[in-house]
Amino acid sequence: MTDPLVSTDWLASRLGEAQVVDATWFMPGEGREGHAEYLAAHIPGAVFFDIDAIADKTVDLPHMLPTAEAFAEMAGKLGLSRDATVVVYDSFGIRSSARVWWTLRVMGFDKVFVLDGGFKTWLAEGRPTEADPATLPPTALSPSLNARLVRDVAAVKNLLESKAAQLVDARGAARFRGEAPEPRAGLRSGHMPGARNTPFDSLLNADGTMKPADQLRPLFAAAKVDLGAPIVTTCGSGVTASVVALALARLGRADVAVYDGSWTEWGGRSDTAVVTGP
Repeated sequence: MTDPLVSTDWLASRLGEAQVVDATWFMPGEGREGHAEYLAAHIPGAVFFDIDAIADKTVDLPHMLPTAEAFAEMAGKLGLSRDATVVVYDSFGIRSSARVWWTLRVMGFDKVFVLDGGFKTWLAEGRPTEADPATLPPTALSPSLNARLVRDVAAVKNLLESKAAQLVDARGAARFRGEAPEPRAGLRSGHMPGARNTPFDSLLNADGTMKPADQLRPLFAAAKVDLGAPIVTTCGSGVTASVVALALARLGRADVAVYDGSWTEWGGRSDTAVVTGP
């Protein structure tokens, strides 16, 4: 399987075989809470992955990657296994599921996929759900970290100077241009010098599924993204940047890195360059 997404039909035929992960998460201000919605209804057998809990709590940034050791302990308690096929979904369609897909790959999971269309499509098709929390037997995970898939602020500063990689920003065009305020207080508006803009929702269909490869390529071409050159994705807090990374993986670019701190870190510092406009 080369596509990082799987269909609802594919998953429905493998319930009880694949490990299913509910990664539902909502933006601050959306008025919804992922774990509460998981407890109301989820795909049978799915365990809940809280991106704000399985995170580095030593920094004042949202849902940053924990250390490999801390992740191994927390994911092991969930029962996740690198030997299993893992399918991640969320109720938006594709949003935080992509973040968990990326996180698992960073942490050494090779057989991880995103459910195309997520819980929204699953429900629309009348497929079964359950409300009781699911559990898996705990696993003993060894720490593992694929650092090639992650960039920090120092690395992004260096690549802006060296132009060693392209930065692709997943935020909406108005935020990218600095015409709309950031949803988190205290952040400057605009983007990193030289960044390209491919809003994550432009990569999705109205039903929450991801566009096919032949429709994704023109979107990246329009943003002047060279699919043959190194790419680092960014967004507000590292969530929708992972959707762009997922779309690029659908185009065969499984090596794309995500800037974990993204604009919450970059726009909140005084030592980082910010520009406005197209």
